[in-house]
Amino acid sequence: MFKTIMIPIDLAHRDKLEKAIKIAGEIASIQDASLTLVGISADVPGEIAQTPAIYREKLKDFTAEQSNRIGRALDWKAVFVPDPRRDLDDALRDTAHELGADLIVMASHIPTFADQIIASNTGALASHADLSVLIVR
Repeated sequence: MFKTIMIPIDLAHRDKLEKAIKIAGEIASIQDASLTLVGISADVPGEIAQTPAIYREKLKDFTAEQSNRIGRALDWKAVFVPDPRRDLDDALRDTAHELGADLIVMASHIPTFADQIIASNTGALASHADLSVLIVR
């Protein structure tokens, strides 16, 4: 049913990603699907990395850690955009199509008052994506 699963991640919240990655790994095992962690970042110095090369290295290391943790191979892809806050949803949709993903598994947080006013990225992507999106809390 699913052949390619994309897992968007935010390295600033790496401690909140394990459940989503584990569930994606379980689905991939059942479906014999591939898994790709996707990190979106700006191509200018930021909180996580000073350069795109450093960001790629951190994403590669995180992917290796998670692959060992779930016992399944994970690929990774770094995507750089001018403004991650503004461009995130489009970048994730475009990357999903580029990878040929047929499922996106995303971690989410418990909604806050701010989410009532400004839609969360997870909610926005799930509402507008043309493929299946599984949101994991």
